[in-house]
Amino acid sequence: MDLPVDDWKSYVLQKWSLLPKSIQVTISTAETLNDLFLHSSALLQPEDEMFLKRLSGGYVVGKDPDASLFYREKGNKKFQAKDYMGAAVLYSKGVSHSGPNSTDISLCYANRSAALFHLGQYETCLKDIVRAQMHGYPERLQPKLLLRKAECLVTLGRPQEASQTIIDLESSFAAKPTLSASQFQILQRTLCRVKVKVQEKKNLPEIFPEALTKTFEGVDLREENEQIPGASSSVTLHIDPLKGRFLVATKDILPGELLVKEDAFVSVLNPGEVPLRLHSLESKWDIRATNGDLHCHRCLRHTLAPVPCEGCSYAKYCSQECMQQAWDRYHSVECSLGALLLTLGVFCHVALRSTLLARFEDVGKVIKKLCGEMSNQGICLPESKNPAQILKYGQGGEGEKTDKAVETPIPGCDINGKYERNYNAIFHLLPHTENHSPEYKFLCAVSVSALCRQLEAAGLQAFTTDLKPTELKAAETPVLGAELNVWGVAMLRHMLQLQCNAQAITTIQQTGSKESLIADTRRVRLATALFPVVSLLNHSCSPNTSVSFIGTIATIRASQLIRSGQEILHCYGPHESRMGVAERRQKLRSQYFFDCNCPPCEREKQRPSAGPGREAFRCHRCRVLLQGDDVLSCGGPACTESVGRDLLVSRLQDLQQQVGAAQKHLRNGRLELAIQLLLGCQSDAESFLSAEHSVVGEIEDALAQAYAALGDWEKSATHLQKSLQVVEVHHGPSSVEMGHEPSTNVCLIEYLGSLLFTSFWFRCAIPEALNTIQKAEKVLLVHYGPWNDEIRELQKMKSCLLDLLPIPVGPKE
Repeated sequence: MDLPVDDWKSYVLQKWSLLPKSIQVTISTAETLNDLFLHSSALLQPEDEMFLKRLSGGYVVGKDPDASLFYREKGNKKFQAKDYMGAAVLYSKGVSHSGPNSTDISLCYANRSAALFHLGQYETCLKDIVRAQMHGYPERLQPKLLLRKAECLVTLGRPQEASQTIIDLESSFAAKPTLSASQFQILQRTLCRVKVKVQEKKNLPEIFPEALTKTFEGVDLREENEQIPGASSSVTLHIDPLKGRFLVATKDILPGELLVKEDAFVSVLNPGEVPLRLHSLESKWDIRATNGDLHCHRCLRHTLAPVPCEGCSYAKYCSQECMQQAWDRYHSVECSLGALLLTLGVFCHVALRSTLLARFEDVGKVIKKLCGEMSNQGICLPESKNPAQILKYGQGGEGEKTDKAVETPIPGCDINGKYERNYNAIFHLLPHTENHSPEYKFLCAVSVSALCRQLEAAGLQAFTTDLKPTELKAAETPVLGAELNVWGVAMLRHMLQLQCNAQAITTIQQTGSKESLIADTRRVRLATALFPVVSLLNHSCSPNTSVSFIGTIATIRASQLIRSGQEILHCYGPHESRMGVAERRQKLRSQYFFDCNCPPCEREKQRPSAGPGREAFRCHRCRVLLQGDDVLSCGGPACTESVGRDLLVSRLQDLQQQVGAAQKHLRNGRLELAIQLLLGCQSDAESFLSAEHSVVGEIEDALAQAYAALGDWEKSATHLQKSLQVVEVHHGPSSVEMGHEPSTNVCLIEYLGSLLFTSFWFRCAIPEALNTIQKAEKVLLVHYGPWNDEIRELQKMKSCLLDLLPIPVGPKE
């Protein structure tokens, strides 16, 4: 979803292929982004815009009462089946498609409050009750809503408020009865039960909701860098003609030390798989839960009760506050463009939002620099206007008083050498214009041009209006047209930057039941963002840092000892533990335009003829590793066995299919059949794969899950320990993979600790469980810090086990 949808990509690339060679050369050799943008924009024809409009029309992003009714009815069926989580998601979809102050939205909020009540989300349930009432919930249905409110309050330990709600309920019903006799009897029985609970709670001290725990309490930098806000004082910023900008340690840094804590300058939620819809009832309205249904579109917080934008159905937020902030800063412009932005992709969306956010900063110098690129063409702005006044800065709307350009030693820094996390830093991220293919640059330029045309056609004063004077430091409102070209070039620059500088914000997503010990989890891409400080880190195929995310905030910790003077490095994706040097270098060259010469790459280049590695085959007779290319021979001293590589590869593929089938049985609860298949796979793997082969680890992990589901903790722990051994060989004993194995994304060490913790009740395994838990805690602390949820769970288990240890008896006096 980063790039435009396939139909638009194919359309634009075909348009490129049909251009005269002279025009292709002109665009390919454009010296500035301005030239590239203007030449490409001039080629965008009305028929192109109509085709893009038809594509965008396939997305449902507006309010639709029919959709609201559809989702409410689907939610009711889930609710009746006691699938309260699924019901809540569908009611949320109904809320997003309902207009404000309508019966539809009030009913969806009320129904969602019922689902949240059954999920134990009492505070959120109360908020939905208030929302239902604010939007005109029907008076005849008010009694059951008030009763639910009273039940929430008494459960939360707030009996005084619950008593007042009951009084309001009884008064309302006495004044105007609205229920049938049978409904009234049910109400009375429930009311009596709640009154009893209220009386019981009144004898206890009043409990008020605790303030939300600060997510980042204890996750602050010990000492913030004076020159690089968001970075530790343990690092400094350098620049090199070949390496560009990079961070270096100013002192020895211990594993686990927090080096960067940075909120994204801009982030856009990845909508997930949102295919174009056919216009039929079942296909037009999707009942699947996507990222957009479960996470706030501004802060990315997970929520079961999103608050929708009042103008569209695709933007949803965790609170009214987040919704208002998004509207004030960018969504007032994006709201009517939802379908177009989904069609043009996340990169185009990030580019637009970056320029919208730039309006709130003193970016006159940056815009002047951009206009400088365009001035040779004489089309930047009308002659009467000063380019720097597009966004004036200074107190009281006073513009820049000098035209002197101040050269800073490092791009992105201010005149004092301070690298600030602002639009200036974002602007100076390299777009690598000369490295992108002509076709890719044309696709980006045409897509941005189409977006600018829509902004202009809609009459959206996208970059200047609807802002409070205190928020926008512009003294005048320029007209669209030539000035929109300035922002078009800026958006094109950002879109080209993103291939090398975009950071994928990821999260662990659970795909199974929370109650199940073997619930599957997987790491998913939640959003695409730009982090000015994180972008300073160069790549290594064996990095010395680990990156994690909470919402829109990225944290970078040292994953090993970093000596003073060493560069701070993280991995852009290709890692030495996951792929060979040739594949890594090819991927890095194609996406990031550099040849990796990190130590792992240099080591592997120097010994290309090394023996077989961890993914090797072995002789079925003597179990020695096989060696060779097309024909593999046994390396044993007295064995003459040989076999073709193609035959072994085919056999491995068959084995992987069998493992996949067993995992499917496991997910569907057919445990005995899964174990039978997996044991067969285990035997087959042992006959021709090395003991450290990743497929061997995958089989052992699946067996551990299966035995855990059957309650055979001892067998489960045995198989999981074997799986961990494979992971350790591939990734090292202190790697983050020891906490999250990449093939199944199951938290292996934590999982093993949990199994051993549970198995205490069947056998006395406290010391072994404690040792495993402490090992898991040590690894995860280094990579995620002390406030990670998994670490907290491990600490709870450890505390419990320590309490169960026998008290040692001292020597007799």
